Amino acid sequence: MLETYFSLLFKLGVMASVASILARSNRFKTMLMRENRTLNQRLALAVVLGVVFGVSVIIRVVNPTYYAADLGLEGSLLAGILGGYVTGLLSGVLISLPAFFMKHEQMTIPMLAGIGVLGGVLRDLAPDPEEIWRFSPFPDMNILRFFREKSNHRRAAFHLVFGVGILFAEFVRCTLANFKDIFFLPANWTAHGALAMTLYYATTLIAVTIPLKIWNNTRNERKLEEQDRLLVEARLAALTSQINPHFLFNTLNSVSSLIRTDPNQARIMVFKLSKVLRRLLKKHENFSALRDEINFIEDYLAIEVVRFGDKLRFEKDVADDTLDMLVPSMLLQPLVENSIKHGLSSKVEGGTIRIRASRSEMKLHLLVEDDGIGIPEAKLATLLDRGIGVSNVNERLKVLFGNEYRMWIDSQPGHGTRIQIEVPELQTALAAVS
Repeated sequence: MLETYFSLLFKLGVMASVASILARSNRFKTMLMRENRTLNQRLALAVVLGVVFGVSVIIRVVNPTYYAADLGLEGSLLAGILGGYVTGLLSGVLISLPAFFMKHEQMTIPMLAGIGVLGGVLRDLAPDPEEIWRFSPFPDMNILRFFREKSNHRRAAFHLVFGVGILFAEFVRCTLANFKDIFFLPANWTAHGALAMTLYYATTLIAVTIPLKIWNNTRNERKLEEQDRLLVEARLAALTSQINPHFLFNTLNSVSSLIRTDPNQARIMVFKLSKVLRRLLKKHENFSALRDEINFIEDYLAIEVVRFGDKLRFEKDVADDTLDMLVPSMLLQPLVENSIKHGLSSKVEGGTIRIRASRSEMKLHLLVEDDGIGIPEAKLATLLDRGIGVSNVNERLKVLFGNEYRMWIDSQPGHGTRIQIEVPELQTALAAVS
């Protein structure tokens, strides 16, 4: 009896090893990420699984001592579950060839081919392809899920049917083995009675589940890597688009004019432009110190002041105890750019942009204000949802702080616009120490 238990554990260990080895292959990872495959992709998956699990059959045929290494049934079923009917059928045939030619087990080919097709049936029964990866081998969990998920009985029922399907595949093999020359168990296993057979069925159930769990972790890791890559690309695209292309072109034109009339001022503009672009293009976190944000705004506005001359003025009133507070990166620049573009650029006499920052009641209060032409009341009502720069800032604050922030806009046509932001205090390490 002890030998029986050891053999079953050995079988699970072999399956875990095979699944782990396959999970390290980049090509196999790519196969796992596909839910909809072309015929060639399904054939390629069938060949990979057919060869790998066919080797396990060869080990059993060559050395009967390692009969528990035979994963032919589990491999055929997994092929159908992963790739559908074609993959399951072809894999079943490939896996059975060593037993057919080397051991003359003639019924192995139709049996494993049929079990591969059964795997395709189980795949088609899934209400969502992702449900295949969520399967649990514990029947009590699936039964409990069935009664708990009243709103989605189909999903819960699938997990029950999925488990029954795996056990049915093993039942077919056990039944056919009584009449045909099919690999089943050493004869003395049946002498151990119902307990040994129950453990045998449970081992098959777990042996199919183990690779699904291992490969699902691989899929999740690949998805996270892909999401990180897309996030970096999106962040770069967002940062590089923060500066309006016209700002860059106008700045370069201004530099070109200043090179002859005021070379020193041209050098200063180029230097400040390089600082602005460096800040935009470098990789940084979601938060930065308010001190850095203010410095960036000063460089940005210094360039705009050269372009607009005395028409554009900048005032700041930033409390010293707020400079080391953390704020979302690139929080102020879109608001300042909007003030210039929509509030002051069309005003003949120009105007002033003011930035204020203060702390009270564990909140950081920020203000961006201009005395430009203002915003019509009809447009002001939808500005947080439809204004490009303002709505982007509002969405970022919503993602980062949930309901713990406030942002509101006051504007009077002909008198200017005031944008106020209130966020929880987040301290840098420097601020915490002081």
